[in-house]
Amino acid sequence: MPVPKRKRSKASVGSHRAHQAIKLPSVVECQHCHRPMKLHHACPACGFYRGRDVLSAETDLA
Repeated sequence: MPVPKRKRSKASVGSHRAHQAIKLPSVVECQHCHRPMKLHHACPACGFYRGRDVLSAETDLA
C-alpha cells in the first residue's frame, strides 16, 4: 500500500481541507403555502411541488 513520503504540515492540511466545510441547504419559499422548503423538493407542509400535489397522489396509490 502506498504511504506518504513526508508528513503533511498543519498549514497544508488546513488548506487541503478548506473545501470540506459544511454548507447550509438551499431554502426557498413554497409557492402554495409560503413556508420555507428545500430547493427541488416537495414541500413537507403542504405536499406541493411545482404547482402539483405530489405527496397526496402517492398516498392515493398505496
